[in-house]
Amino acid sequence: MDKTSRRNSAAALETAFAGAEADLVEAARSWLRRLAGERRASPLTLDAYGRDLRQFLQFLGERFEAAPNFSMLAGLKPTDLRAFMARRRDDGVASRSLLRQLAALRSFARHLDREDLAKVGVFDKVRSPKVARSLPKALPAVKAREMALGEGDGDDVRAPWILARDAAVLALLYGAGLRISEALAIRRGAAPTGAVDSLTIVGKGGKTRAVPAILPVRKAVEAYLECCPYSLDKDGPLFVGARGGALSPRIIQLTVERLRGALGLPDSATPHALRHSFATHLLSRGGDLRSIQELLGHASLSTTQIYTSIDKTRLFEAYRAAHPRAV
Repeated sequence: MDKTSRRNSAAALETAFAGAEADLVEAARSWLRRLAGERRASPLTLDAYGRDLRQFLQFLGERFEAAPNFSMLAGLKPTDLRAFMARRRDDGVASRSLLRQLAALRSFARHLDREDLAKVGVFDKVRSPKVARSLPKALPAVKAREMALGEGDGDDVRAPWILARDAAVLALLYGAGLRISEALAIRRGAAPTGAVDSLTIVGKGGKTRAVPAILPVRKAVEAYLECCPYSLDKDGPLFVGARGGALSPRIIQLTVERLRGALGLPDSATPHALRHSFATHLLSRGGDLRSIQELLGHASLSTTQIYTSIDKTRLFEAYRAAHPRAV
């Protein structure tokens, strides 16, 4: 996080927790510093966790009609936490978002305990909301290739270089399994062109991984660079917007929306679906889970194992072919 971002975050923190007692505000600041330093949390994660804590403290201030402090947190009862969860649901917060908020609050409670500031045991006494684990929706291989190539966008009124740029980004999502944020974070000097057949990607939690850049991906990037009207600094972003600034993820999302209509694809065909398709199609062609885990940058193999549910046919065929008792 640069100096400007740190200053903005500090100012936002003071405003967000203005109703809490000063020592609790300092503890919140220390907690976020720990997440940024030791846990290498991203600025987006820090913003989300800070917002989660702010909403909780604001609720407590209203419920008890007093400034939140350590004693208040230590004395919380399960009914208080359930009341907070009910309030969030009334605000339209889904189970998955509420689960993340409780994870942030538990993290803050652990920090308070670690620093001998307060013991907040209420989170161990209340069950987290259950979240149905939905399977990633992969695209058929043919449709994934068409989308990654930008096919169906031929009648677009946008400039050819912009079409080539978007096609290069989508090629990275499907051809290398990148997230949008990871593709847009690539520097010009690290562009996969010519003999450069791999990329070093910094993913969630600051975890670094190497991914191969196959020939179709490199050709898509080269095609974009050939017609890009801007002189790109080697330390600047590879992908730029119409005015030469950093490209917004929203632009790629809009491109995919147009392609969905042109290719007759469902709403589930999102940019992230290309990453899911990358993993699913690798698995269906015999890729092993451990390698796919490394390519996707998943911290846990259990996260990657969700793809086995998508390709049960191949797994059952492998079982029948290899197991001595298979019928």
